[in-house]
Amino acid sequence: MARTLSRDRAKDMASDYEPTRDFAERRGITFRERVAEITRKIVPEKVRTLFDGPSLPAVGGQGPERATPERRATDDPEAVLRRARTRALIRHARAVDAIFEAQERGGKANPEQVTELRDARKEFEAVRPYGSHDAEAAYKKNPELAVEAASSRVNNAIRALQIETELRTDRQRADRFVERWQGLERTSLRQYQAGDMSGYKATQKAMGDIAKSLERDPQLESILANRKQALGIAIESGRRLGQELAFNHGLDLGRERGLGL
Repeated sequence: MARTLSRDRAKDMASDYEPTRDFAERRGITFRERVAEITRKIVPEKVRTLFDGPSLPAVGGQGPERATPERRATDDPEAVLRRARTRALIRHARAVDAIFEAQERGGKANPEQVTELRDARKEFEAVRPYGSHDAEAAYKKNPELAVEAASSRVNNAIRALQIETELRTDRQRADRFVERWQGLERTSLRQYQAGDMSGYKATQKAMGDIAKSLERDPQLESILANRKQALGIAIESGRRLGQELAFNHGLDLGRERGLGL
């Protein structure tokens, strides 16, 4: 018994089975396949699926992963764009705030600050057109917004930015309306002087249509209230702007009255 227990069984087992393994592998049979076959027959199916399921990652963590809500939110293009806009807003606010501080001390922005502001504007414009323009308009009205945004407290700055965006958009709409109206007015006068009455009537009708459109757009009508002179309104009659335009240009009541005479 002493002699038997003193033998190195591990060494004997490794060497004893090596010829058998070589014999099997020469015939296309490996121990791994054989063990797997025996396991499938012996180990219950439910137990095996705990280890063989597709959700287990391979060695090194490279196996398939299920998408989590957090991962989906991270990959959402809109979420990515919002984060980029926030970063650009903060960087731009810091650049603006630095220049405001220099001005408060009675000095001027140094070249590095000017360069940073230019780069920050470019980054902001890339993710939000007119972003830096609208933000700076808000900061000029309330410099404290730049201080808050520079310290990553962006809520108030974002609200002010949105307001400035709406104001700018409204101004652009008003500019386009005035430009179109003045263009039609010049065309109408030219056609009348040339005796092109059919063209003149068509232009007058177009002017009447856009004047009437103000009834459906009270916001634009209110913005245009201080541009009456540019719209050719010399005498105010107390009417709403669309009606005022029609009255001053002979367009009211759908009648053609020449050049408002």
